Amino acid sequence: MPEAGLYDNLFKKNKACVLIPTYNNAGTLAGVIKDVLKYSTDVIVVNDGSTDNTQQILDGFPQVNSVSYEPNRGKGIALQTGIREAAKLGYDYAIAMDSDGQHYASDLKVFLDKIEEFPGALIIGARNLSEEENVPQKSSFGNKFSNFWFWVNTGLRMPDTQSGYRLYPVQKLASKKYYTRKYEFEIEVMVRASWSGVPIISVPISVYYPKPEERVSHFRPFKDFTRISILNTVLVLIALLYIKPRDFFRLLSNKEGWRKIWRTVFANPEESNQTKAASIGFGIFMGIVPVWGFQLAIGIPLSIAFKMNKALFILAAHISVFPFTPIIWVASLMTGKLLLRQDKWFVSFDHLTLQRFMQEGAAFFLGGTVLAIVAGLLSYLIAYMSLATFRKPKAI
Repeated sequence: MPEAGLYDNLFKKNKACVLIPTYNNAGTLAGVIKDVLKYSTDVIVVNDGSTDNTQQILDGFPQVNSVSYEPNRGKGIALQTGIREAAKLGYDYAIAMDSDGQHYASDLKVFLDKIEEFPGALIIGARNLSEEENVPQKSSFGNKFSNFWFWVNTGLRMPDTQSGYRLYPVQKLASKKYYTRKYEFEIEVMVRASWSGVPIISVPISVYYPKPEERVSHFRPFKDFTRISILNTVLVLIALLYIKPRDFFRLLSNKEGWRKIWRTVFANPEESNQTKAASIGFGIFMGIVPVWGFQLAIGIPLSIAFKMNKALFILAAHISVFPFTPIIWVASLMTGKLLLRQDKWFVSFDHLTLQRFMQEGAAFFLGGTVLAIVAGLLSYLIAYMSLATFRKPKAI
């Protein structure tokens, strides 16, 4: 009978296990498994088509659940395989950690403690990269890049979206179809979990980075960074075209949503009427100006830079969602044609030439820009006068 782990009771109470995906890390795998077994005997290892002696090492740990397949398919597939295996075995949670020795098994308890406070959450182990030794420069930059796009896609600020040490609520994730196979899966699963209502939180962890000459990494900077960039582009488009409009109409469909809007507008007495009105006006402007698909990507950083109310800005920018989108397009084109004194008010696709296309495009861009400026200014004035009339002044 295998010796019990230090936290076995806690793991069993929370129906949790440890998930270790591995590929050609025979030099560190045995040590990682031995370290984990000190704390829990609920362990799943996924051998992602390793070509070294990984399988022989796993054969030496009969108490560990292992899944092996060939050929190598990528970390994302290994994690998906492990998540589904954990769900099939009846676990509710799987704490994923790398097999290269970077993660400390002694940190497993911080995830378990957090489960009781946030049941059903996806919990990310946040590294403090500024204090760790031997951190690759590309890791620090890549993490900041990833954190920014996660915020754009979900509205959530996280300190470390690239950490592989994380707790997955497997019963909520196992049945979903995923579209990424390698490192970018860790971004996809976070964003889509957030979109489906799974809480995303973080806990501090420690991490060990060996010296460069001792380091083994399967991360390919150019290929994997390109994959992650493509994924972020797709996720941003989905967020702008579907998720944010969906959330906006959900907000408007119930009383609590209207209460939230009311609190957003009238709460925070430290914020002036001018700031609130400017946030609304700028949101209307960005929702109409013809930079379609990039309104929030451009507008959110600017609203932060000018210290606006970001919630009000995003709310106002939703003027660009369907069914208002075609109305704005037509109004932009008609405004441009009026300003350019064009005779034909309707676009005809018969005998469409490059010159005609450029004329229509110029009319649309000019009209949309002018319409955005006028609508933004009017919205600012209306919002400011309304706030000045109905909002109680700050008590002195």
